[in-house]
Amino acid sequence: MKASKQLSVSDSDRLQLDQMARNGNTPQKVSLRARIVLFSADGMATGEIMRRLDTTAPTVSRWRRRYETAGVAGLLKDRSRPGRKRRIDDAQVREVVEKTLRETPAHATHWSTRTMAAAVGVSDTTVQRIWKAHGLKPHRVNTFKLSRDPRFVEKLHDVVGLYLNPPEHALVLSVDEKSQIQALDRTQPGLPMKPGRASTMTHDYKRNGTTTLFAALNTLDGRVIGQCLPRHRHQEFLRFLRTIDRQTTKALDLHLIVDNYATHTHPEVRAWLAQHPRFHMHFTPTSASWLNLVERWFREITEKRIRRGAFKSVPDLIAAITDYLQATNAGPKPFTWTAPVQAILSKIQRANEVLEALH
Repeated sequence: MKASKQLSVSDSDRLQLDQMARNGNTPQKVSLRARIVLFSADGMATGEIMRRLDTTAPTVSRWRRRYETAGVAGLLKDRSRPGRKRRIDDAQVREVVEKTLRETPAHATHWSTRTMAAAVGVSDTTVQRIWKAHGLKPHRVNTFKLSRDPRFVEKLHDVVGLYLNPPEHALVLSVDEKSQIQALDRTQPGLPMKPGRASTMTHDYKRNGTTTLFAALNTLDGRVIGQCLPRHRHQEFLRFLRTIDRQTTKALDLHLIVDNYATHTHPEVRAWLAQHPRFHMHFTPTSASWLNLVERWFREITEKRIRRGAFKSVPDLIAAITDYLQATNAGPKPFTWTAPVQAILSKIQRANEVLEALH
């Protein structure tokens, strides 16, 4: 058997190579390379190295040469290999991006990967990769609404001021109504959740009536005064104001943050408020319900108790709402307002500038 050319290995390299070959934490491919060099340094023939290490002649030759040119460090990693040649040039990428941003397909409101692929002449997976690289999601849309209230700034200062700097000897209550809550019962029983499968419910349902939830969120401690009433008129709102009056300390002024719904400014409501001077009404700007913190609590009760519930009657629905109210008040957690007025105004100004530029 023809002997291999003996490698010249220094004592320090031999010690390092021996550690690499013996250490159980060394990757197997690196350990193999170290053994190839050590056996070659001992003058072992290529055929014998192949037999002992169960490898091939090209592998033995490759790592002998790598050690001669790059030393021990050359054994630790593979050389970089050229990637697959690009089949999509920059012009096609720009075309996909520009069409996505500037155009819409015929007979549709937005592009899909397949309609774009057909229009540009590439595969749908290529379109998907380009969209992902440029952060484009034509299938999604976000909604918005800018208030056009002429007193927007004045009302914004008033409401945010109550959140960030509430008056002394007073309660700030965020008040609103969640109307037309439906008592929905599923037409068939669903299946419970189990490992590997979500719980199920039928997509269809039976309507068993509605109720309206009136709620007043104490912005200081997170407690909620709530009452379910059958309708959503000024008469019901007056009943709820009387409930608030009974359930709060008489010595405290009450600052109520409400929206611009007509029942809140009905003549009979204004007359009642005139007779109860501890009540002070603060109106959010039109189309700015996000300023009312009780809307955040409404989202909580909708997601956690109502949306996935099954109610055979309105009393069942009211009982579930009452139970959630009691749980809220047993361990209240206030929602903390953090956005200052100037930050809100700056954001709205940028939004208006974008709209004006588009039109």
